[in-house]
Amino acid sequence: MSTQMAVEVAEQPAAVRRTLRALTALRPAIRELAAGRRQVLFAARGSSDNAAVYGRYLLETHAGVLGALISPSVATHYRARLDLSDAVVVCVSQSGSTREIVDTQAWARECGAATVAVTNVDGSPLAVEADLALVTQAGPELAVPATKTYLTQLVAMAVLGTAIAPSLEDLDEELARVADEVERLIGDPGGVGAAVEALRDAAYTVVSGRGLMMGTALETALKLEETCLRPVRGYSYADLRHGPISVVTSGVTAVLVAAPDGPLLAPLAGLADDLAGRGATVVGIGGDARFGAACAVHVPGPELPEALAPLGAIVPAQLVVEGLARKLGLDPDNPRGLAKVTATDPHS
Repeated sequence: MSTQMAVEVAEQPAAVRRTLRALTALRPAIRELAAGRRQVLFAARGSSDNAAVYGRYLLETHAGVLGALISPSVATHYRARLDLSDAVVVCVSQSGSTREIVDTQAWARECGAATVAVTNVDGSPLAVEADLALVTQAGPELAVPATKTYLTQLVAMAVLGTAIAPSLEDLDEELARVADEVERLIGDPGGVGAAVEALRDAAYTVVSGRGLMMGTALETALKLEETCLRPVRGYSYADLRHGPISVVTSGVTAVLVAAPDGPLLAPLAGLADDLAGRGATVVGIGGDARFGAACAVHVPGPELPEALAPLGAIVPAQLVVEGLARKLGLDPDNPRGLAKVTATDPHS
């Protein structure tokens, strides 16, 4: 019997197509709103924050636009007054009802920012109160773990980036292939079963990626931890190299996520060799043949350029998480202690 999470993973190709149609039409409005502003700031929590990490990297590496993540607590707890007249602030919440993010958006406008909401719920407070709303078209998501809402947030980030930097529109042909790639990965989940077995027996798990794939690594770690109830740490490649790698030994499973090209592919393959040499079981998602050969278990990823690879690479990770939860006798649709709308501590 299929879980709701598996059903919603399978709905992602259609969700991507709908979202692309809806949001690419808003490119002129995005350009107009961002005109004359030199930086883009993102505010989000949880999975939405991981989507924002991708948006930031895309803008900085391919659009020449300064991006950054801002902490909502600066607005909601410290109530700091910042000059944001040079900024576009993008607030990301699948429900559009996370109070902290709604309040952060209002604060950003008071500080002079132009505001963009990325949400899956038209008419939500976040969408209504933004200068411009990018409403993803994932449809209702019933399973608690975000799958199709997360992927359509990534689509929104890609549309945002290509709108702000028209030179990025040369990615349009590849962007149009994303839904087909997602469909292919769902239909041919090679390596997913072996990855589930490797993670089932892990005493401890680390997940790592770098650059444009950093958000994918963090989202994979989050999903493994919250859905499979295992202790998992998500690290950037650099942070893992800096010190925590010293505790990697037998009994550790390391999940590495990589794009099929780009300047960070070779270093990640080298990291896979290093981790294996320390006794870890290395599970690789994505990458190329060299990367796959360095991993004990390899789950193929999308055939997309690095700038768009995160839109496909999260799919095999989702399949691994759903399969592992079932293997552990857990309900992936309703992880213990989680709710669909993010709630943080009261701030007023």
